[in-house]
Amino acid sequence: MILKTQASPHPISGSDALLFREGMSRVAGAVHVVTTDGAAGRGGFTATAVTPVTDSPASLLVCVNTGSRSAQALLLNRVFCVNTLAGADVELADIFAGRAGLQGAERFSRGEWDILKTGSPALMTSLVSFDCRISDARVVATHHVIIGDIVSIRLGEPKSPLVYQGRHYHEL
Repeated sequence: MILKTQASPHPISGSDALLFREGMSRVAGAVHVVTTDGAAGRGGFTATAVTPVTDSPASLLVCVNTGSRSAQALLLNRVFCVNTLAGADVELADIFAGRAGLQGAERFSRGEWDILKTGSPALMTSLVSFDCRISDARVVATHHVIIGDIVSIRLGEPKSPLVYQGRHYHEL
């Protein structure tokens, strides 16, 4: 059965947007570092807005703010790697979230990195690295919604994951 729903005729207001952000802060999400490299340069950012799309073809969806410099490099390079962080990778999460004062390729001075098929950096301590080529990208309000077809996967050691909930990192 297909259910049809109607969009609300009135998007949420500014005060409702604050309520939305507070509500989403209560939802735990895996922490990832999304990386890219190519003609537009090396870049990366911390993200929790990552989700699988399909398993055939295997693909992921990543959301990133349109004002992000790393997002621009990712879109121009047309490749990215989603690195799912382990609990011990809090420092890298902060670095790629812009909390350590490092910019662009400087952020890669920390951590151990390898290169997968697309040329995007893969974090050696990640739980898993999904190497992707962009198959679709569009702007939705303040964010780029990017879908990547997975071209290779590197499985890391099984460890406790890093999650973000209540505006803080937690190790499960």
